[in-house]
Amino acid sequence: MTFIRILGSSPSFFPLLPKQLILLQNALFGMGNPLLDICAVVDKDFLDKYGLKPNDQILAEEKHKEMFEEIVKKFKVEYHAGGATQNSVKVAQWMIQEPHKVATFFGCIGKDKFGKILKEKAEEAHVDAHYYEQSEEPTGTCAACITGDNRSLVANLAAANCYKKEKHLDLEENWKLVEKAEVYYIAGFFLTVSLESILKVAKHASENNKIFCLNLSAPFICEFFKEALMKVMPYVDILFGNETEAAAFAQERGFETEDIEEIAKKAQSLPKENKKRQRIVVFTQGKEGTVMTKGVETFPVLEINQSEIVDTTGAGDAFVGGFLSQLVQDKTFEQCIRAGHYSANVIIRHAGCTFPEKPDFH
Repeated sequence: MTFIRILGSSPSFFPLLPKQLILLQNALFGMGNPLLDICAVVDKDFLDKYGLKPNDQILAEEKHKEMFEEIVKKFKVEYHAGGATQNSVKVAQWMIQEPHKVATFFGCIGKDKFGKILKEKAEEAHVDAHYYEQSEEPTGTCAACITGDNRSLVANLAAANCYKKEKHLDLEENWKLVEKAEVYYIAGFFLTVSLESILKVAKHASENNKIFCLNLSAPFICEFFKEALMKVMPYVDILFGNETEAAAFAQERGFETEDIEEIAKKAQSLPKENKKRQRIVVFTQGKEGTVMTKGVETFPVLEINQSEIVDTTGAGDAFVGGFLSQLVQDKTFEQCIRAGHYSANVIIRHAGCTFPEKPDFH
């Protein structure tokens, strides 16, 4: 089935036409580090063997290289399409439901068994994933080693680090997918991989008055990749982050304040290329309210009983996914925040960035 938007029209002109028919495939574009999440309940011996803490997030070192194969052989595993940006576009697609493939995703994987599984998982999530496949490095993986209520995450970026603009983004058939999009989202982690790819997409969005969104992603991005971050910042229409990332950003920019609303205002007022859109800054604070600069408002998160929280990993990605699902449908920013809070609330009740078959969001 194809979906069309009639130029110069709006959904209100078509009272009998379902809203999703107006929503185009490939309207949302994400680019980032694709990882195959490998989740398993493991024992203490497995953690000890690889020197893992029960509750931690680390990048794989040489001593962890064998563990990804071993976890598959020794334990019952579940696979999920993961990585920050891919999680967000996956959640956005889940919130939208129909049509399928509203969300496009670009990233680099290996020509291997894990790459094959990742492609299947992206397809199951109805995301239109177009991976750059290469043979030098294996597909990136993230092992989630579960013991009781704890999760030890070990990420091996591998192929995710090998994305090449000239070998993928610049290809005509791929660039056409970029041009189809109205909303773009990239997590800050990708600044460590391909700044030139981000800039090409960001400039296209700015020049065509489309919406470009960036996530600060982690304090180390603000600290060690601040030059790359500031090259992209003039093109950013919506900036996402959490309270620790906001504090790191403020410190690196020399903002003399620790107040999250003040940091948001200062980030909003940084130089911007596309003057037709005012930058919006959205900072989440866990169970505290979410701050948004549109007159600077704080929105309370949904209440949840502590006993219902299974896993907070991926809550930030899920918030962004919910937000994007409404943004791409031209809903109000308030509605975007509501959807973000709803998605995050669902994801923290499940292990990993997983969700029930359908959302219950109105």
